[in-house]
Amino acid sequence: MSSFWQKLNKPSTFFQNGKSDVKSEVFALGEAGGHNFWKVLGKPIFCLAPMEEVTDFAFREMFARYSGHHPVSLREPPLLSKEGNAPQLSQNDTRRSPPIIGGVPRAAGGGGNSFVMYTEFINVDGLTHPEGRKNLAIDLKYSEIQRPIVAQIWGNSPAKFEEAAKIIVDLGFDGIDINMGCPQDKEIGIGACAALIREPKLAQEIISATKKAAGFLPVSVKTRLGYSKTDEMGDWVRNLLETNIAALTLHARTKQEKSKAPAHWEAIKEAVEIRDEMFPMNPHPSPSPRGRGKEVGLRPLIIGNGDIKSRQEGLERVAQTGCDGVMIGRGAFGNPWLFLADDYHPGLNERFRAMLEHAKLFQDTLGEHKSFFIMRKQFKTYCSGFNGAHELRAKLLNAKDLEEAEDIVLGYLERY
Repeated sequence: MSSFWQKLNKPSTFFQNGKSDVKSEVFALGEAGGHNFWKVLGKPIFCLAPMEEVTDFAFREMFARYSGHHPVSLREPPLLSKEGNAPQLSQNDTRRSPPIIGGVPRAAGGGGNSFVMYTEFINVDGLTHPEGRKNLAIDLKYSEIQRPIVAQIWGNSPAKFEEAAKIIVDLGFDGIDINMGCPQDKEIGIGACAALIREPKLAQEIISATKKAAGFLPVSVKTRLGYSKTDEMGDWVRNLLETNIAALTLHARTKQEKSKAPAHWEAIKEAVEIRDEMFPMNPHPSPSPRGRGKEVGLRPLIIGNGDIKSRQEGLERVAQTGCDGVMIGRGAFGNPWLFLADDYHPGLNERFRAMLEHAKLFQDTLGEHKSFFIMRKQFKTYCSGFNGAHELRAKLLNAKDLEEAEDIVLGYLERY
């Protein structure tokens, strides 16, 4: 590994609740043969879905600060007063973002979060190429308060997956996820992502190669029910579970449906039943008579995904299907408070403060690498459901940078 990659992120052990849980550590490290954060998390498990040009460093950092340990939204005074006084947006106001102590935002709280976050999906061919590696460095940037953090990768070559997994291990991530669900034509055209649903043997070879290089890191898969029909789910899920992955996230639609049809949550329940048949529950791990040496009790987790808009709706889906947790994608837009236990609903001023903090994070950490246009797309999800929202959104979508966005918000407050 070059010093370039060694400096990008520093590995550290993930502890739930800010301290080592001896019992959990023994179970995860001793019985599983490596550090498996999935076995430490409480259930139901909540995950923030990996999304291209969405779940970048700034987006994940907002969730770590607002939904993580000691969330700033419940602790810091609002950036804008109830009267909407503009002076609170002055350049000298320290409440523009969480205070930094020793280089780490105060929201860190000393340990990992109770939810899982993923990077944007990373191509293994790019990651294993010297020049591509440099270009992808910013997409693999994370902070300690984002743990547990999983790197999601995609491609079609087992050898490249193995090489990429070694890099991810060296970068200190908590897990590796393989994208076998993206339905976009570009990825399908090269036999990657959802195209692997039609190549079950190759899919297994990719998982095996990734696990070989991952060592102690858990390997998971995110996929769909099938390529064109939901009844493809049974054979496809069995094929994946045979590899004894740590977790399987199922988007409850087929590749052909993309996001156009309602999610088929009844299929998630069927997937749970298949998992339970292949891996009978046993609190004491031992070789499974049906699993060819798999550890009963260390069975793969089933995470459901599709059309979930709130934490409460996620809990309802877990109760309905028996899955171990849920992954939320579009329902997370403009809502870094999503994973708070009480389904927290921020006031308008707090929403503005978070939106501008998000924009500042983006500009400060990603501005040299990515267009502010990506951040502008986030503005429309923060600005909805209140008087004048449409007008405010329209103006923010034309903002060239953070300063202009701040001026637009202040102009709104003066009028309303």
